[in-house]
Amino acid sequence: MHDPLKAARVFWIFFKLGLTSFGGPIAHIGFFRNEFVTCRAWLSEAIFAELLTICQFLPGPSSSQLGFAIGLMRAGWLGALAAFVGFTLPSALALYGFALVVVRFDVPIWLGALAGLKLVAVAVVAQAVCGMAQTLCPDFKRASIGVAAFLAVAFFSTAFGMIATISMAAALGFFLLGQEKIVEISTFHCPVIKRHAWGALGLFVLLIAFLPLVAQSDPMLELFDIFFRAGALVFGGGHAVLPLLQAEMVPQGLMSNGAFLAGYSGAQAVPGPLFNFSAYLGALVFGPSASLLGATLALSAIFLPGFLILTAVLPYWQQIRSYSAAQSMVKGVNAGVVGVLAFSLYHPIFTTSVHDTLDFALVLVWSLALILWRLPPVLIVAMGASVGAALAWF
Repeated sequence: MHDPLKAARVFWIFFKLGLTSFGGPIAHIGFFRNEFVTCRAWLSEAIFAELLTICQFLPGPSSSQLGFAIGLMRAGWLGALAAFVGFTLPSALALYGFALVVVRFDVPIWLGALAGLKLVAVAVVAQAVCGMAQTLCPDFKRASIGVAAFLAVAFFSTAFGMIATISMAAALGFFLLGQEKIVEISTFHCPVIKRHAWGALGLFVLLIAFLPLVAQSDPMLELFDIFFRAGALVFGGGHAVLPLLQAEMVPQGLMSNGAFLAGYSGAQAVPGPLFNFSAYLGALVFGPSASLLGATLALSAIFLPGFLILTAVLPYWQQIRSYSAAQSMVKGVNAGVVGVLAFSLYHPIFTTSVHDTLDFALVLVWSLALILWRLPPVLIVAMGASVGAALAWF
């Protein structure tokens, strides 16, 4: 099962995917299906579909969790690690480099480019909210949960308030959606033994419970705690991590809101998982002297909870999935995430990025380019930075 040659092959294939997989988690899933089901026949269509369902059901970055699971099925734990590193490395290095550039330049043209990236961020989050609302709030009940989450986080826009909001959404899902039909599941062989599953669950609970108690004594532990909790609470796609991290990092003065949003926009220009945004944030928090350590720490922390939960659930998945209550709570959480992200779109993203009529006009143009004209995000990012730099120059 632990074949180094197989793991090396897994790494190389996922590394190539990490270099070319633009378009977000839905596009990543399409790339994975084409590569591992259609071209290489590593998985059957049914097993691929079931692994995808597991990863969408759980908190965490769904496309990276799916890659982790594929690597695990192919070459054991070494293969899972190889899949994660291969898929993550290209864009993580690019965003780490972007963080180094951000802290070294303070000239008008560069500041104008960053302002342009902030306007692109407004358009990108607006696109994410629209797309997620169509998928995750398709009926009156789930739309109502989304509205309730929007109102809740508007009154309690702290990190604790967001945790409470997600919990409320889960409870509403349980009570409002409990009568919905249970989705049928396919059976598959699980490569994780139950001892490892309980070990992963124990580590997850230990970190969630005790990291906040010891984090205040050390800046590295504090950073690890921030990103670990964010990774543990993200449902509904990578964009949902934005409000969680923003609430933790900007109010505490770890970085400015402008630098935060500029990095978020930069993350749209690179392939691979959006969670790689954490490499930029970690490097920026620790500064040039320890930027690589900060980037590595943040990157590891934000992905770890999703992989731990996936490992814990895999052997018990078919039993868990048979309960309608579990499905209903996850549907409620997903709808609540739309409301949380919608509020973040307004504040602080829109309120701190759009200052005049020209800014608003540019946001409309970038939104149309993304949503209606379907231009590639990397092109929109380049255009936004160029227009911002040009306006600053003139």
